[in-house]
Amino acid sequence: MRTIKLGTTNLDVPVVAVGAMRIDSLDKAQAERFVGAALDEGANFFDHADVYGKGTCEELFAEAVHMSSSVREKLILQSKCGIRPGTFDFSREHILASVDGSLKRLKTEYLDVLLLHRPDALVEPEEVAAAFDELEQEGKVRHFGVSNQHPRQIELLKKSVKQPIVANQLQLSITNASMITWGWNVNMENAEAVDRDGGILDYCRLHDITIQPWSPFQFGFFEGVFLDNPKFPELNAKIDEVAKTHGVSNTTVAMAWLLRHPAKMQPVTGTMNIQRLKDCVKASEVTLSREEWYGISTAAGYVLP
Repeated sequence: MRTIKLGTTNLDVPVVAVGAMRIDSLDKAQAERFVGAALDEGANFFDHADVYGKGTCEELFAEAVHMSSSVREKLILQSKCGIRPGTFDFSREHILASVDGSLKRLKTEYLDVLLLHRPDALVEPEEVAAAFDELEQEGKVRHFGVSNQHPRQIELLKKSVKQPIVANQLQLSITNASMITWGWNVNMENAEAVDRDGGILDYCRLHDITIQPWSPFQFGFFEGVFLDNPKFPELNAKIDEVAKTHGVSNTTVAMAWLLRHPAKMQPVTGTMNIQRLKDCVKASEVTLSREEWYGISTAAGYVLP
């Protein structure tokens, strides 16, 4: 699979990341087949979080991949921390404990990437910096990033954190694309002209932060997928037309729409279906034309001024 550099690092990562949030829906044999199929496709970047399955997702993944030192060398592992029941927590104590828990469950000595999961309104940048420094010095985490944060939240962290913020995981799909469509509605009075995220797309591009779109096929907030959904007849008709032109599935086209953007994003899949994962990976080989990309955008209901 095609690769990109993650943020400002020299780490080559696949352009499609494999999300492990739902791996606990599989039994061990199914998980083994899924992880094996991902690796066969060159999809060796796996996204985890300490809260996925209350830790069981990380445990099952380690069992499914038969974690060992030789296996670990072939993987790129990312996990997230900062969510506790009823609260967000970016305290030094919680970050350190969360990473230790993830390392134990994943049966590894280090994470390639650690993301802060959802913004903590009570964040103290000095606490985050102390945790990151300790994790880096002990070799437990090699790179750091955030999830669902806007530019000023990242700037606040950077006031104390010395490590580069290399990734920002954000909800983004064809039907949840305000961070993109806002850019062509500047100086307009329509609803799409409202800046809802502080210009996070341009900020990440300016600072070489890799955007990792999550829920790349969802509409709303986990309301369902837009593909083959009767709520989106024009969008699906256009996607199907483009898919036929390229000889690929509609899943591939929807993923290729994200990869076509020059921000060099790394979408995170959520499927546990092997064929659908293969369709996602196939998108790395498909480049939509400008006309196809804008055609899909307008079919989704976005109006060009």
